[in-house]
Amino acid sequence: MPFFYNKFHPSNKQGTPWLPIIIGLSLAAIVSTSAIAYAKSTSKPENPIPTSTAIDRVIVDKSDRILKLMSDGKVIRSYRIALGGSPTGHKQQEGDQRTPVGVYTLDYKNENSIAYRSIHISYPNDEDKARAQSLGVNPGGDIMIHGQMNGFGYLALFNQRRDWTDGCIAVANDEMDGIMDAVILGTTIEIVE
Repeated sequence: MPFFYNKFHPSNKQGTPWLPIIIGLSLAAIVSTSAIAYAKSTSKPENPIPTSTAIDRVIVDKSDRILKLMSDGKVIRSYRIALGGSPTGHKQQEGDQRTPVGVYTLDYKNENSIAYRSIHISYPNDEDKARAQSLGVNPGGDIMIHGQMNGFGYLALFNQRRDWTDGCIAVANDEMDGIMDAVILGTTIEIVE
């Protein structure tokens, strides 16, 4: 009997690394499942926003990491966003990696930015400038809604799961296309905590 048992149940004298194999397979399953879920959630919408739908407000919820395109009080489309590396609180000064909180205007579009397409947010307003002046700091500026950094659109799957901007609001490139098409200049953007 020992011969039969050893043939079908050999001892593990070589120390087969089962734990790393199991961990590796588990990580591969998690990453691929996440990639599929993200691809489904960020793929181009089957029905683009009709041109007859006027987007009259953009709402950004920093704590939920969501940007919503609104029309007559209804959410028309929503997008997962990434923010700056220190997103909590209102932007105080240049370089603080915060996204401002308040009501602003989307005042110009940039097709040649360092990121894939962008729309400028009218920060700083007069109140922001006065606050910064009282603190003796530069309020900063160039706050945008934009796509991924040029040449790195394929990384949206990973980038949109973390905060990586300097205070801007980032979306995937195909989402930025939809936002650029739907939002007209002069639209109000409200950014909340």
